[in-house]
Amino acid sequence: MHSSVVGGSTASRVINCPGSVALVQRVPPSPSSSYADVGTLLHGGMADLLNNVNLKPEHLIGRTYKDQVLTEEMVEEKIKPALEALNEIDPDETMSLEVEQVVSFGDLIPGAFGSADVVGRRGKRAIIIDWKFGDGVPVHAEGNLQLLFYAAAAARTPSLRWVFDGVKELELVIVQPPHVRRWVTDMDALENFELNLVRAVRLSERPDAPLEVGSHCRWCPAKPICPKMTGAIDRLVHNKLESLEPDQLSAALMLADKLEDFIAAARKLAFDRLEKDMPVPGYKLVPKRAVRQWVEEGVVVQTLQAAGLSVGEMYKRELLSPAQMEKALKKSKLTLPDDLVVAVSSGSTIAPESDPRPAVLNLGKQITAALSKIQ
Repeated sequence: MHSSVVGGSTASRVINCPGSVALVQRVPPSPSSSYADVGTLLHGGMADLLNNVNLKPEHLIGRTYKDQVLTEEMVEEKIKPALEALNEIDPDETMSLEVEQVVSFGDLIPGAFGSADVVGRRGKRAIIIDWKFGDGVPVHAEGNLQLLFYAAAAARTPSLRWVFDGVKELELVIVQPPHVRRWVTDMDALENFELNLVRAVRLSERPDAPLEVGSHCRWCPAKPICPKMTGAIDRLVHNKLESLEPDQLSAALMLADKLEDFIAAARKLAFDRLEKDMPVPGYKLVPKRAVRQWVEEGVVVQTLQAAGLSVGEMYKRELLSPAQMEKALKKSKLTLPDDLVVAVSSGSTIAPESDPRPAVLNLGKQITAALSKIQ
């Protein structure tokens, strides 16, 4: 269950774009994804392990949530590293903690609530921990608005006030196996966040609540109907790219990244509506291209053997990829020797200046420049 006003995962969007609150309410809720279901399964397992000292990680294997099954691989790669992270955060096991707590702002922001994975206290330090089990974008702890939301809401939740009474420091922790990212700040940061959140929620209630495009748009379900996004598309379509100045081209590239998210969201929203028999003028659902497949593998082998083909001719064998080989070795607690693998780039791609990778060395251009000097 999620707050329709603001929650941990939406705090960044609401603070940066108050007008998105009303827009999101006009969009039908999206169905849960397999990635979200796996995350729910792993979060539930972590909560049970922390609440029951007699439960072991291996006991979780085979648990299910919707269509997802908790596997041995998930235990080894997600659950155990997350538990080990607690030893780094609380090495002497002096932290008092509460698990999977519903936290809210009460009368300060009615309807604003969320679920904090771990709320704890160690000496004069309050600690908020969030499990992130996805393998995609790295999540950082410093200035993390989701964790600040959980901390501020927990401080106003009567059953958790003991965590914050008299504390001098606040530690925010993201555990994204195998990484642990930590940020320690003072209680002023929590007060400033709360002021910004209250201001944003009040703004969101106005009919002219401001809309702003930014990184917070990435997970916004209202992208397909956002006038800031649709207006940006119109402007980009009518631009003659060949005539753009370098600075304008740079701005267009930054806009393109946001528009790609917008396009994907628009297609998903249209698909969801058509699946529910809701009209999308000019579009319909059609079957994907049919791909031939065997009716029954055993019958195929027997039939073609009788026709003269050997089993070896029917199956293709190839060496596992380095990533697949690492997984196979990991089960035997072995590592892949570095000298067996070489990383070969498939070509060049555009990246922002902030990207840590070095720029491609354009040898052809440098050689031409050198030859021109010789001549």
